[in-house]
Amino acid sequence: MYFIALCDDDERELDKIEDFLAAYQESKETDEYRIDRFRSAEELLERIAKKEYAPDLLLLDIFMSGKSGIEAAVELRKQECKTFIVFLTTSKEYALEAYGVDALQYLVKPLEKERFFHAMDIVLKQMKKAGEDQIVIKVAGGGIRQMKPDDIVYCESQKNYQMLYLNAEECRVRMTARELWEMLEPFAQFSRCGRSYILNLNHVMSVEREEILMDNECRIYIPRNVSAEFKKVYFSYYFSGEEKR
Repeated sequence: MYFIALCDDDERELDKIEDFLAAYQESKETDEYRIDRFRSAEELLERIAKKEYAPDLLLLDIFMSGKSGIEAAVELRKQECKTFIVFLTTSKEYALEAYGVDALQYLVKPLEKERFFHAMDIVLKQMKKAGEDQIVIKVAGGGIRQMKPDDIVYCESQKNYQMLYLNAEECRVRMTARELWEMLEPFAQFSRCGRSYILNLNHVMSVEREEILMDNECRIYIPRNVSAEFKKVYFSYYFSGEEKR
């Protein structure tokens, strides 16, 4: 399921966009999506800043009371928000600014169903492509994180919680080791190491008798028999020709 945010200070425009989305889903038989409506950029930004909400797609008006859509998009990109953005506006004059914040489409009102459907075809194609290399995970304390699997260096089990060690931060999630493994197993670069660890083989620097060194300088200490078994897995991956992501 995709999460789509609509942001426009005109209730009638929100109704129209939602009707278009319903018609598009019915005609194209696409994946399901949930729609959330926002009447101001401030309301949208506050929700995203709390990390309680991470829309896959944002349909964003430019001319609104308070912050403009362009200002909201700039702020989102500063927060490293990767949400796909489609601008909906009454003027063509902000097209350059729109693409400066990596907007995927720029539609001029009044919206036409044919142009809207064509834009959604392009957007959903990009969303599916991006989704193949990303995971969405609920973090402890509430909120949702979207991340690329290869940003995960390794994971450590702590009973009903799992610690994900990323390139520059740590992320604690409430799930079992089995649930996390089911999420990561489809990605070839991950391997279990004993009962407590899931390691990203692309981040392994060396495997010694009772120690594995990761490229973030973390050292993982494990029994010798576990190390020996993991070494076989690592070298099999290393020499198998798997593409390093």
